[in-house]
Formats: sequence, C-alpha cells, structure tokens
Amino acid sequence: MLGLDTYSLRSFRWNVFQLLDYAATHKITTIQASINSFESTATDYLIKAKTHARQLKIQLEPGYGCISTVAKSWNPKQDTPVKYLEAAIKTAKTLDAKAFRVFLGNPADRAAGTSPEAFIDQAVQTLKAVNSQAEDAQLKIAIENHGEFHSRHIKTIIEQAGPAHVAVCYDSGNPVLTAEDPLDALENLAPHIVTAHIRDSVVFPHPQGAAVQWVALGDGSIDMLTLTKRFQQLCPNAPYHLEIITGRPPQIIPYRVQEFWKTDPNTPAASLAKFEKLTRTGHPFMGTMIIPVPNPPKEYQAALIEQERVDLERSLAYARKHLGFA
Repeated sequence: MLGLDTYSLRSFRWNVFQLLDYAATHKITTIQASINSFESTATDYLIKAKTHARQLKIQLEPGYGCISTVAKSWNPKQDTPVKYLEAAIKTAKTLDAKAFRVFLGNPADRAAGTSPEAFIDQAVQTLKAVNSQAEDAQLKIAIENHGEFHSRHIKTIIEQAGPAHVAVCYDSGNPVLTAEDPLDALENLAPHIVTAHIRDSVVFPHPQGAAVQWVALGDGSIDMLTLTKRFQQLCPNAPYHLEIITGRPPQIIPYRVQEFWKTDPNTPAASLAKFEKLTRTGHPFMGTMIIPVPNPPKEYQAALIEQERVDLERSLAYARKHLGFA
C-alpha cells in the first residue's frame, strides 16, 4: 500500500481534510496524519475525518509524538506519558485505525549522552500501563526508530512491554543517523512492523566516519528496490508511507570517533560492518536542492515550501515506475 506520511508536506500546514483530498488526487490509499493536522480531537470532528477518509477510500492513522520524559523533546503540557498515550488510544480508536505512531527520543538525546537504558525502563513501564486500553481498542502502539539508538533497543522495548499491543513504525531514513544500515534495521524489526516511514538517503565516506543526507526517492545511495521488496516480503500488511524530507544539509556521523559510541559501546560489529559497506558504495548528492539559510528572502521561503511538494511527487512517481506500486 503506497501511502503518505503528512510530515512530507509539513510547511503547507494543511488540516487533515486537505491532506486527505491531496492524497486522493494522487491516488494514495493510506496516510499517517500528524495529530497536529487534526484541528480537534473531539469525537464529532474525528468522526467527520474518518467519514471523509472512507468516502475517498483512504486508510487513515494518526501520528503522535514523544512518550518519554527522558527525551529532550518531551512536552510537559502533555501531562504524563501514560495520559498522552491514553488520549492517543482514544483518538485512534475513534478513527478506526489499526495503529498509531509514537517515538521516544531523537539524535539530540544521543549527542547529549543519554543512554538507551535511560529510555528503556521508563518506556516499558509506560507502555505496560496502557496494555489493557490498547488491547481493548485492538490497536498497536507503533514506536518509531527515531535516530536515538540502534534498532535492537526498540526490539527490546517491544519484547519487554508486550508485542500484543506494542509494535514498530519502521523509518528507513533514521538508521543512518545511528550508523546502522536501513536494510539491517528492517530485518531486525520486521516481526513487529505495522506501519512505516520510507525515504532515501545519500551515505558517503567522511574522515570522521560518514556523511548522510536525506533525499527524494531514487536520488540516494540506498538500494530502494531491494529494501522495498524485502519490506513487502516481511511486512505484507504494513503501509509504505513516504516521508520525504529534503532541504537539509549533510550530517556528519562520526562513527570513527570514540565519543560517538559512549551511549552504545556494544553495537554489534556485524551491524557496523554493514553500515561501513554502505558508506563505501555511497556518494554525495549532486542534484538540485534548496537548503535554508538564516533570514532567507521571501522568494526562497516560498521555494522551500514548494520543494516539499515537488520532491514528494517525484518520489511517488519513482515508487510507481521503479518499485512496483500502482
């Protein structure tokens, strides 16, 4: 199922109805819509959104945010992680969704020295606290691999919290931020994947390790055909949501520097070897891309927004022409 994660069009600030109409125009059959695109979580509003999605024959699932007070991105206005999850379960159930996405931390937590272990215990406790609500709603809480740590840690959380109600939102762009091959992360997480974010990356050598940059589908050095075929084999019922993020400069992944491993000194050597092989076969992006600068002219701002749409639509076309989607 070729789908859309609405973060691809974040700067347009469309509501869920506008996003559904856009998806229908491009013959997209499933979307993961950020909860911020819902103007209300009142039952009447959610039912209207669900009805609109059904009329367009689009599967709709919500995307929620951080569920860990350990993370830099935790928002105290969300009350507690348990309360936040309870609200998410209620919304997803009203929408008749099968899953909703959440995340724990992000690369900033790793850079700050926060260990995976600091997340794991709290995450397991939080997820167990909503076990019965999620199961009663027949929902999966899908944790995204969000660049904070290796896929094996996500797997540990799911196994300890309970795979009956906890699953994975697989993101193909984030593993490279942790020096992990996206295909390797897919293989590790596949038994638990129920939804996904898909994008391409360029990965190439750097004196400190590697440089990575997210690009439109087909512009990168990831073997998207192999990854897609494996995704479809391992996760045949999971939607393949494109989350295209461009307009950002390359990032340095200093995996040859000892400091990079201070939060995760036990990464399997075989995993790192696969990532290093990926860097050797990669290349910098040589196409056209607008990168934000401080206080850009308004014409540049408009072009940055339009770039989101253009790169998403190029990616949809690539998926249909080269990856076998209708």
